[in-house]
Amino acid sequence: MVKSIIVSGQPAIGKTTVARGLAKEFGLKSLSGGDVLKELAQEQGFKTQRDDWWDTPEGMKFLDQRKTNYEFDNKVDKKLKEIFLKGDVVITSYTLPWLVEGGIKIWLGGSQQNSAKRMQIRDNMSLQEALQIVKKRYDENKTLYKKLYGFDFGDDLSVFNIVIDTDGLDAHSVLKEAIQKVSELI
Repeated sequence: MVKSIIVSGQPAIGKTTVARGLAKEFGLKSLSGGDVLKELAQEQGFKTQRDDWWDTPEGMKFLDQRKTNYEFDNKVDKKLKEIFLKGDVVITSYTLPWLVEGGIKIWLGGSQQNSAKRMQIRDNMSLQEALQIVKKRYDENKTLYKKLYGFDFGDDLSVFNIVIDTDGLDAHSVLKEAIQKVSELI
């Protein structure tokens, strides 16, 4: 039986879709690290009700705030570690794969263009706008996590059991590949 699975990857690559599908397939709970971080943003007065909140000007403002105050990320990662260790969960997280031992860790890779196309459809925006947001979120998070934890987000994939290139695949195909690869590890 699977104890815990972590799904990571760049913004808008399909982490949530894969995590929910894996949770359903293997009878696990599903949790988004981003949702935990949004709870902390709400405590700071941000209005985070929209699923695409991270891609709004307010979400970008919170990202800028996080660059000068690591308290938010530290709290989220501490909570996610505790949940991960309890088991029976699929967690989406940018940082957790580098911060815990064990479990199954999946990296969803792909071009920023691919992520932007997903965001364009999901959030009903122009491709150019989506590409700018994907690039900013990726670059800002990469810098933040290097300063905060010392790892190279998106470059150091040595901690992952499974790496899936999502370019050229639809969401169903990515999930199918993830299920197959997890099944081979349990």
